[in-house]
Amino acid sequence: MDTTLRLESAIKKLYISFHNNTINPECCKQCAVGNILDNTDSWKHLSDYHGSLNLNYVGKVNQNLGKKFNGYSPLELLKIEHIFLKACGFQLPLHHKNNKPKNTTDKNVLFNGLYAVISFLCELDGVSNVMDYTNLFKIKNKKTDTFVSV
Repeated sequence: MDTTLRLESAIKKLYISFHNNTINPECCKQCAVGNILDNTDSWKHLSDYHGSLNLNYVGKVNQNLGKKFNGYSPLELLKIEHIFLKACGFQLPLHHKNNKPKNTTDKNVLFNGLYAVISFLCELDGVSNVMDYTNLFKIKNKKTDTFVSV
């Protein structure tokens, strides 16, 4: 399957952070976008609230100038983080008074977030969803030479 460099890089970073237990939705350096951006938190200055889809002045300037961060525009980064936090079960924007999962670093919680993010990243780049496992369960019908879902 053909993928883009930014997609391959992002998936690799997210995969490593998940398996090394270094992904944390509440930390700007260790969340989905923080990991994609090499554990930096400079992206947090693009919006006033963690998990918001609204660019602030700095974000709008960078967006309008066509600035890319590891291949992603400021608005794409905010969407990635929004999707990650929402799929992890956070009420957005992130705030200590808002609802959140009991254990924010539970592997199931993080997997749900990463599944949603990687699906979105594939969609952004026009690539088939690498998280779609349904093809693994298709069997070939010998009579008609076609695949059938189990």
